[in-house]
Amino acid sequence: MKILVTGACGYKGSVLVPKLLAAGHSVVGFDIQWFGNELTPHPDLTVVKGDVRDIDSVPLDDVDAIIHLSSVANDPCGDLDPKLTWEISCLATMQLADQAKRRGVNRFIYASSGSVYGVKEEDQVVEDLELVPISEYNKTKMCAERILMSYAEDMVVQMVRPATVCGFSPRMRLDVSVNLLTMQALEKGKITVFGGDQTRPNIHIDDITDLYVFLLEHPEHTGVYNAGFENISIMDIAKMVQKHVDAEIAVTPSNDPRSYRVNSDRLLATGFRPQKTVEDAIKEMVGLYRQGALVNDDRFHNLKWMQKGYAK
Repeated sequence: MKILVTGACGYKGSVLVPKLLAAGHSVVGFDIQWFGNELTPHPDLTVVKGDVRDIDSVPLDDVDAIIHLSSVANDPCGDLDPKLTWEISCLATMQLADQAKRRGVNRFIYASSGSVYGVKEEDQVVEDLELVPISEYNKTKMCAERILMSYAEDMVVQMVRPATVCGFSPRMRLDVSVNLLTMQALEKGKITVFGGDQTRPNIHIDDITDLYVFLLEHPEHTGVYNAGFENISIMDIAKMVQKHVDAEIAVTPSNDPRSYRVNSDRLLATGFRPQKTVEDAIKEMVGLYRQGALVNDDRFHNLKWMQKGYAK
């Protein structure tokens, strides 16, 4: 199968693309490369540097499936330039879906976000709950979902609402909770926890990328799926890090009281099973750091990199 992966050079894309190639697929990786390109060359991989907002530059010739990862990732980055966020994360998705239909692409897998639910009081957040997005990032993801569902009769549409992803990627992210706390412990010997009682869902990067491969192999599973398998408090994550790194924990007040548990029973009913845990992610990062294979680079902090003006 020939697969177009947008955002192929990003945090998830850099782990997903090698898995697709190992499964025997031909991959076209399309990415603006704000944060570089860490993909290893491969005979079945074509990497195209381009802007998803320029739909005419997106290579769709003979593409069988699209895995659409491209977006302005996370709330602070989305709020930095709302116009840019809407153009990339929503309007470009609309154009891509339209072109996919016109060009006969029959599979579309979309990386949405668990944050589309907003603040929920329910103990278990399931897919059918009302979406009440708060930030620009959340709103664009919800709108993109609605757009893609309108194409459900034209192609197989599968949408994933991931929890917070953790673990190592060649294009690392050190601005997501587990990775951030682990790096704090390794570099400073101190973990700063804001609040601590908030429970948040998490998923290992190997599991979320395995899920995209799974969905590609199972077109019968359409619609929307939550993907988060460990609902853990921020304090418990810090204590988990502390088991593997000698570090103290400092607690400070938080202005973000969100606390919720994502329910992924709908996904588990498909037969998909996660293989890794948050603690696996922590141990892997600690090992790589001590080997010198993981460093703290400004490129690994999306907001910091965008504020410096590198993301243009």
